[in-house]
Amino acid sequence: MRVVIAECQVDYGGRLTAHLPMARRLILVKADGSVSVHADDRAYKPLNWMSPPCTMTVLDADEAALEATTADVDPRITQVWVVRAHSGDTLQISIGEIELDYTAELGVDPGLQKDGVEAHLQQLLAENPSAFGEGWSVVQREFMTAIGPVDLLCRDPAGSYVAVEVKRRGEIDGVEQLTRYLDLMNRDPLMGEVRGIFAAQQIKPQARTLATDRGISCLVVDYDALRGLDNAEDRLF
Repeated sequence: MRVVIAECQVDYGGRLTAHLPMARRLILVKADGSVSVHADDRAYKPLNWMSPPCTMTVLDADEAALEATTADVDPRITQVWVVRAHSGDTLQISIGEIELDYTAELGVDPGLQKDGVEAHLQQLLAENPSAFGEGWSVVQREFMTAIGPVDLLCRDPAGSYVAVEVKRRGEIDGVEQLTRYLDLMNRDPLMGEVRGIFAAQQIKPQARTLATDRGISCLVVDYDALRGLDNAEDRLF
C-alpha cells in the first residue's frame, strides 16, 4: 500500500464528471490497483476513487502541460496521476506539494472472522433460501469481489442477482459495506442490475432508514426458526 499526503486537485471523467479543487488530502494506492482520495472527515468514505481493475500512469509537470486541454495549468502541480478503468472512466489526480509518501507491504489479509452466530446464520440462510421468498436460489456463499466477499449471492424468482449481507445485529456500518459491494457489482455488465438485501436478527432503525434510502431491502431473520427450534404451529400466540 502507498500512502500519500499532498496538495492535490482531482478530476473524474466518464459516466459522470466531478471536480475537487486543490487542497491537502490523503491518497491511498492499494496493491489491488484501487486508488482513493480522502479528506480528514467522512469516516472511511473517500471523496473520490477508482475501483480495480485499473491502471495508473504518472506524468511529470511538463508532460501534463502538453496533454492539458486548456492553457491554464496550476503552477503548483509537479506531477499528474492518470488512473484509467476498463470502462473508460478516468481519475486524474494533479499533485502539488507532497508532505508524506510512504509505501508498505501489508501481506495477505486473513479477512473478517465472523462470530459463531453470524457465520451459522449465513449458513442457515444458504441452506434455506425460501427465507427470502418462494422461488429463490443461492448461487454462491462468500462471493468474492475486488473489495471483499459478499455473504450470499442469490437469484430471485425473476432470475436477477441479489447480494445479501448477513449480520447478527444490523447497524449502519453493515449497510455501508453492502452499498460498496453493490456499487462494484453493478459495474459488471455480465451481472446486470444487482440489488441488495440486508439480513440480520435485529436491524437498528437508523440502519433500516439508510438501507431504504439506498434501495436496499431489509430482512429480520428468526434464528431459532431457521434452526428448527421454533415451530409457529406450536405457538399459543
